[in-house]
Amino acid sequence: MKSTIVHPEVGEVTLSATRRSRRISLTVRPSGEVRLSYPIAIPTKKALEFLEQKREWVIRSKARYATQRADTPPISAERREELRAEAKAYLPARVAEIANACGLSYGRVTIRATRSKWGSCTWQNNISLSLYLMLLPRHLIDYVIIHELCHTRHHNHSEAFHAMVNSMVGGRERELRDELRRYTINI
Repeated sequence: MKSTIVHPEVGEVTLSATRRSRRISLTVRPSGEVRLSYPIAIPTKKALEFLEQKREWVIRSKARYATQRADTPPISAERREELRAEAKAYLPARVAEIANACGLSYGRVTIRATRSKWGSCTWQNNISLSLYLMLLPRHLIDYVIIHELCHTRHHNHSEAFHAMVNSMVGGRERELRDELRRYTINI
C-alpha cells in the first residue's frame, strides 16, 4: 500500500507498507525523493515517528543531493548513447579480467541505463551494470564490479560478504563505499 504525505519540514514523503519489508527504512534518493518503507504489520503512526526521529538526517541528505545536482549538468540522450558504447566495450572485459584474477565465475554481463543503482547480481549470477559507471573514476568502477562479483558467492550483504569485498579491495571497502556515495547521476 502506497500513499504520500507532505511533512512540514521534509516535504513530500512516499509511504510504502509492504509484506516484503522486514523493518522500517528511510531512503533519500539523489532526485530528492523521500521514501518511508515499513512492514504492513507496523502501524503508520509508528513509521511516522521513525521519520520524525530521522528528520534532520533527511533534511541534510536532501540538501547534499540538491548541491550535487546543481554542480552536475544533465546527461543528454547523445551523451547517454556514447556512455552505452563505452560501457559495452569496457565493462564486460573488465568484469572478466577481475573475475579471472579473483577466481570467481559469473553468468553474463548486461549493461543498462539504471539510475538508482550502479550494479546488481541475480541468483543465477548474472551481473547487470549501469552504463553511468563510465562517469566514475576507474577505481570505483572496479569496486562496483568486485562488489557484484562477491554476490556470486554471497547473495546478501552479510558479514561474510563484506569481509570478502573488504579483502578484495585491500581493506578499503568502507572508504570506497563512502566515496561512491558522493556520486549521483543527473538525468
